[in-house]
Amino acid sequence: MRAAVLHETGRSTLEVHDDVETVGCGPGKVKVRIRATGLCHSDISAMSGVLPQPAPLVPGHEGSGEIVDVGDGVTAVRPGDRVLIGWLPPCGTCPSCRRAQPHLCLSGLYGAGTPNFRRPGGDVFGFAGVGTFTEEVVMNAACAVPIPDDVPFDVAALIGCAVTTGVGAAVNTAAVAAGSSVAVIGCGGVGIAAIQGARVQGAATIVAVDPVASRREAALRFGATEAVDPDAVGDAKKRLTGGEGFDYVFEVVGRSVTARAAYEATRRGGTLCIVGAGAMDDFLQLNMFELFFDEKRILPSLYGGGDTRASYERIIRLWRAGRLDLAGMITHRVPLSGVNEALEQMRTGTALRTCIEI
Repeated sequence: MRAAVLHETGRSTLEVHDDVETVGCGPGKVKVRIRATGLCHSDISAMSGVLPQPAPLVPGHEGSGEIVDVGDGVTAVRPGDRVLIGWLPPCGTCPSCRRAQPHLCLSGLYGAGTPNFRRPGGDVFGFAGVGTFTEEVVMNAACAVPIPDDVPFDVAALIGCAVTTGVGAAVNTAAVAAGSSVAVIGCGGVGIAAIQGARVQGAATIVAVDPVASRREAALRFGATEAVDPDAVGDAKKRLTGGEGFDYVFEVVGRSVTARAAYEATRRGGTLCIVGAGAMDDFLQLNMFELFFDEKRILPSLYGGGDTRASYERIIRLWRAGRLDLAGMITHRVPLSGVNEALEQMRTGTALRTCIEI
């Protein structure tokens, strides 16, 4: 079958091969025929080495498709079922799950060091234990979450990561209050989802911050009340909040410099929500006096926080009700052979979300 493979960490392009095989579908596993997958910036981070992941590698963790086969002991899904890929499934029994923090469960990531594929030259890993830039993939059965028949594959793919992460950050992690002021720094797919989440929560002011003009224009279509270049954040803070700062600021870039800017844009006693996935050697500096005196809450948000399966269901209900525009987030569509074009669109900021149709 065909799959897009990164042969060496640090390379910026993928090679599409047609000699890739899935590793056998054993107990507790399922084989999924991928129909659609989104390109997330985390895939680029895995390719560059910012996010640790062994190579050779099939990127992709935001996908959807149909169950082809199930291993022994799998009863939740069966061949023919339509599913989205939830790359961080809770086990239900670990301390994090028992504390009602299933999004912090690491059991699903333990498989990230086990190959999902094989080529004549050797084993190939799947990003985050899945790897969706392919025609078929074998994964932990808990990663395959059934979806209703009315949810298109492209929309389901976005729910698998970007939408759940962004909307969840606003709804679950920060719990944006109605009538509040919000700024979102970084308006790619996840940032646009955070804007929509803040809108659903009833925020009165939502300022989108991004250096790319097309993304700022898009943010206004998805609920931002104003969109500014990063250099204009200080002016927006002065005009809209009297210089006090925003009630909630979402950092959706994953860099210490933007996290510091987000901290400074947050009012005293406000909430800074860190959504972007950054590097282990990139450190955010705060002095102990400001940390104590300003009493700003700093809340990291992994995969939108909360119970991801409950979040999937809530997002589908909001989408059906017209409260979330998910299809509109897909600005480009390419076949698997066009994956490098999609990577370039992501790097240059010309696409909110590119759907790879397989």
